[in-house]
Amino acid sequence: MTLFDYRSNQLKIRPALILLSVLAITPHAQTQNGAPVVKTGRVDEVVKKAAQKFMSDSHSVGLSVGVYQDGRTYTHNFGEVAKGKKESPTRHTIYEVGSITKTFTGLLLARAAAERKVSLDDDVRKYLDGSYPNLEFEGRPIKLFHLINHTSGLPFTLPNHPELFKNPDYYELPKILTRIESSYTRANFYDDLHKVKLDKVPGTEFRYSNSGAQLLGFILEKVYRMPYEKIVLKKIAGPLKMTETKLTLTGPEKKRLAQGHYENGSVALRVTPQSQAAGGLHSTVSDMLKYVRFHLDESDEAVKLSHQTTWGDIKYYASGLNWQMIQTPGGHRKIWQSGGTFGFSSHCVIFPELRMGIVLLSNESDVNSQGRLNEMANEILAGVGVN
Repeated sequence: MTLFDYRSNQLKIRPALILLSVLAITPHAQTQNGAPVVKTGRVDEVVKKAAQKFMSDSHSVGLSVGVYQDGRTYTHNFGEVAKGKKESPTRHTIYEVGSITKTFTGLLLARAAAERKVSLDDDVRKYLDGSYPNLEFEGRPIKLFHLINHTSGLPFTLPNHPELFKNPDYYELPKILTRIESSYTRANFYDDLHKVKLDKVPGTEFRYSNSGAQLLGFILEKVYRMPYEKIVLKKIAGPLKMTETKLTLTGPEKKRLAQGHYENGSVALRVTPQSQAAGGLHSTVSDMLKYVRFHLDESDEAVKLSHQTTWGDIKYYASGLNWQMIQTPGGHRKIWQSGGTFGFSSHCVIFPELRMGIVLLSNESDVNSQGRLNEMANEILAGVGVN
C-alpha cells in the first residue's frame, strides 16, 4: 500500500481543479506532424528551471527527471539520495514508485484481455475459489476492470481499518500499517473479502481502492500461473529491457535504492512486500522512460486498451485501466498517474498524440509533494510548448 494513497483515501474528483491544471499548459512551439518542435537545449533549460523551484522547497531531498520527446530522451538529477549524504542521484538510482505500479497491473489486465485469457467484463468471482455472493449489488457484480479503475466498491484497504485514517499521525501511521501488514496473509485477505458489503452498484462511483488492485494482482497470478513479479518481468519489464523495475531488490540493487524521507526529513519506512500489485514496484528514471516510450505506441493492442476510458468523461476527467485522463484545450489526451509510499513521491504523464512524456521521481513524501510534482510537470510541458 502507499502513503499517498492513505492520505488520499477520501479522494473526491474535482473537475474544476483538474481543468485549472490543464489550462496552465498553453501552446507556444511550432509543430511538425502534430508534435511540438523543441530544441534540445530548450528542454534542458526548462527542466532545470522547474526542478530548481521544486528543490527550493525545504521538504525536498532528491529528484530524478526524465523527459521523452519525439524520439529523444533527457535525464536530470538533483539533490541527494539520502539527506546529508551529499551523493547525487543518477539515472540508475532506484525509487519506490507507489501507485504507478497500478498502471503496470492495468496493462497486465489489458494484455490478458488481448491474449483472450480474460474479458474486462468478466465477473471477478469467475476467478475466485468459493462463493462470494457479497461481491455484487442489486444483482450486478464487480467486473475485472472495476478493480483497477477504482469503481469496485471494495474498501480502501484490506484489512479494513477506516478508523486509522481519521486524523492520523503520519509518522506513527506507517509503523501501525507495517505492523498490521507484516502478519497479514493472502488467506487473511480472502477471509476479509468474504466480509465486504457493497453499498452501490459496481462501476457507478469512483472510490479509491488499494484492495481492488491487490485482488486483481491475485487474479492475474491465477490466470498466468505465476507470481505477480514474474508476470511483470515476462510481459513488461523483460520485453522492454527494464532491468531495474521489480518488487524484490538484490543486495547490489538495495545499495542503489534512494533513502525515503518523511516531510520532517527523518528516514521513512520501506514499502511492505504486501503492496505488490497495488504499489510495490521499484524503478529508475532510465527504466521509466522506456515505459513511457512504450505507452506512446498505441499500435500495441494492450497499450491502447489500457488507455481507453472505463469511467467518467475525458472532457472533464476519466479513468482508464488505472491511468487518469483528461483532454487538454488543444484537443490532446493527457494521461497520467502519481504514486507515493511512506517516503517517496512520483509522477508520470504522457501525451500519445504528441509523442511526449515526463517521469518525476523523488525520495520524500508529504501532503503537498504530489501536487508539487504535478505543478513541475505542467511547468515543463508549458515551457516546451505542449498544450
